[in-house]
Amino acid sequence: MTMPAQFVLPASALPAPARRTGRIDARRSGLPAAPLTADVPRSLAHWLCLAAVYLTIATSGVVFSEPAPVDVLTMGLLVLLPVVGLLHVTPSLALYLALWLVVGAGGLFSIAAMPAVDDPGLGKVVTFTAVSIYLSVASFTFAAFIAKAPRRHASLILSAWTLAAIIAATTALAGYVSAFPGAYDLFTKFGRAAGTFKDPNVFGPFLVGPIVYMLHLVVNRPLERALLPLAVAGVLALALLLSFSRGAWFVLAVAILAYGWLAYVTTPSRLAGERIVALLTIGIAILAGLVAIALQFDAVSGLMSERASLSQSYDYGPEGRFGGQAKAIDLIAHNPLGIGALVFGRVYHAEEAHNVYLSMLLNAGWLGGGVYWLLVLATIGYGFRHALQRLPSQPLFLVVYATFLAQALEGFIIDTDHWRHFYLLMGMVWGLMARPHDADT
Repeated sequence: MTMPAQFVLPASALPAPARRTGRIDARRSGLPAAPLTADVPRSLAHWLCLAAVYLTIATSGVVFSEPAPVDVLTMGLLVLLPVVGLLHVTPSLALYLALWLVVGAGGLFSIAAMPAVDDPGLGKVVTFTAVSIYLSVASFTFAAFIAKAPRRHASLILSAWTLAAIIAATTALAGYVSAFPGAYDLFTKFGRAAGTFKDPNVFGPFLVGPIVYMLHLVVNRPLERALLPLAVAGVLALALLLSFSRGAWFVLAVAILAYGWLAYVTTPSRLAGERIVALLTIGIAILAGLVAIALQFDAVSGLMSERASLSQSYDYGPEGRFGGQAKAIDLIAHNPLGIGALVFGRVYHAEEAHNVYLSMLLNAGWLGGGVYWLLVLATIGYGFRHALQRLPSQPLFLVVYATFLAQALEGFIIDTDHWRHFYLLMGMVWGLMARPHDADT
């Protein structure tokens, strides 16, 4: 008995392998082995949610004030994605969320331990802690979204992030050269390119992920299709340079080196490895050429020489950055519950600790801060093991992992606890690890 060509079974009636692959296993179903349908049609709500995710990430570079547009859109996604069924929660992701909630609970417990004198205000501390919890839940949501369709959803997020970076970078360059009246005041801060960000020190690292993604496309595309991503990487790198952020320079260098090394050691053939080395060398040479050209301008070279120093005057002394970190370590040792978010920079020192790992111990106590350390270390350790496995999503995973590794290391010199793209990166790493063998068929 033959089956009509137009006959299509509902997705719910298919065995699990068939729902994943769009084909029916005759041995399990008892039906003929011929394919009945190529894929289950996606609903309009599905496509609208994907568009909402793209829009959310694409606007993540517009952070003139807080809450930013990306926060409003992300809050919507926290409701929409589970309703439409675009999340896939695995045991590892449930653990990921649980660990983040422990960090959040530590932040709430630390509020009870706040000093009673000259505190920054309970409302501000509660708001700061609530934002931290929101970011961690958003990180889990993006992780589960990635796990639903690892390659497709990771590509969507990286493409949208690249668009956001292009918008931020072009506005930064327009501001730096005063392309139109008011551009310099709007898109630069203290003579440094900031684009659509409040802080050049956040703007610069934000561009690193898209730069590495563009280099990934250069490495994996034919030469004629590699020119556009190489040009985009050059524009983003120039904007990053003009942010004069030492941390951003460090993150870019580490991310490119980590990606290049991982791509080389995991490549399937010697010829492919030689191509990776050659193309990355060409890309780095072009970026170096852009730096050399920029340094021909006095304004750039002057600020560059000042910012290129490994230490600044404000780093030293009891009220400097290192003096503040010494105070933070002493407070951590004597306050197991922490002292509450924002308190250190308003009560004990002139600014925050400029070290996210110390700040988290101050903000969330030994428990919450320790779990934060555990999360970062676990992401780096398990991520490295995952990066060496030959899997369908491995090429994109290398981009995300190398960028996360660099950003995690930057945490030793700056507070990244409210950097949205840091939480996004960590969520992407966990999401890609959650379903390693999924081929998005």
